Amino acid sequence: MESKESAILGRWLGFCVLIASFYILWQVRQLLLLVFTAVVLATALNRIVRQFKRVGIRNNRAIALTLSACFLLAVLFVWLVIPPFIEQFQNLLDLVPAVFWKLRSKLIQLEGQLPNFLPAPSSLSDLIVQLQPLSTQLVANFFTLFSTSIATLTKLLIVLVLTLMMLVNPVQYRQVFLKLFPSFYRQRADEILSKSEAALGSWLSGMVVNCLFIGIASGISLWILQVPLVLVHALMAGILNFIPNIGPLASAIFPVMIALLDAPWKVAAVLLVYFIIQNIESYWLSPTVMQNKVSLLPAVTLTAQFFFAKSFGLLGLILALPLTVVAKTWIEEVVLQDILDRWDRPRRDESKSLWERITN
Repeated sequence: MESKESAILGRWLGFCVLIASFYILWQVRQLLLLVFTAVVLATALNRIVRQFKRVGIRNNRAIALTLSACFLLAVLFVWLVIPPFIEQFQNLLDLVPAVFWKLRSKLIQLEGQLPNFLPAPSSLSDLIVQLQPLSTQLVANFFTLFSTSIATLTKLLIVLVLTLMMLVNPVQYRQVFLKLFPSFYRQRADEILSKSEAALGSWLSGMVVNCLFIGIASGISLWILQVPLVLVHALMAGILNFIPNIGPLASAIFPVMIALLDAPWKVAAVLLVYFIIQNIESYWLSPTVMQNKVSLLPAVTLTAQFFFAKSFGLLGLILALPLTVVAKTWIEEVVLQDILDRWDRPRRDESKSLWERITN
């Protein structure tokens, strides 16, 4: 009797410990997100390290070559791309008010051509004038989120340090994570980790190729259409492609605004070009590059974006897709394959004996 009561008490204590663990993890979710960011970066760099190892370079030298190459690319990017980008972006912000003034003038020209039952264009133009300072401020505030601050630099430093630690000795950190699982499930958890790493690596390589394609294709198309500030639009299109659904839509806003200042027909041309590029990327390039290993339903992707953005903020929105890729792998392997697929329906006599064991 005492052993039965002890077993019941042990189960309740385990359940309470599980609930407390989930509560603690939720309270430190921002730190966990930084750790996951470091895992993503370490996974990306580790794929490069493995390529160096395949040609006979030792681990330490492979890591040093990888970090040196990344540092050199970062320096070249900051030196060659950032200065003209800042200049063109400043010009873009200066042109934003002119877009609203031109739109206002177009509405005023249509004042005598609209039916009587429609709202007066003057009120619409007045509304645009009133919203113009607010819109300009919102645009500026949106990009000030990326400005350097003490908190941002601290988080960046944490991510870089964690990335280097995981990159130097990934096996040790992997073994520490596997110890969180019961002993009978550690080998299976190690297999799932390998599949998660493969899926995450496939997503990373695919996203790099997709972003390069989006940026180059957008830049060439806008250059052919002679839309000003091509560099800004191309970089924004490539970078924002990391955020599915929302990113491509946001990247088309500024080119459309600038095209409106230049020639009205370019607005339709820009929208058509972006529509074609995104469809090529979605229906041909992504399935080809990622080989359908990380295919996600659009509704699942959009729901995950809202959830992670609500839970973790801007960084959660950016990392929504890799988080979903990893979560999808664990759900498929643990919940579907290891639990639901093996959950056989008991026969009548087996269910009776099970009920008898429970009642007794």
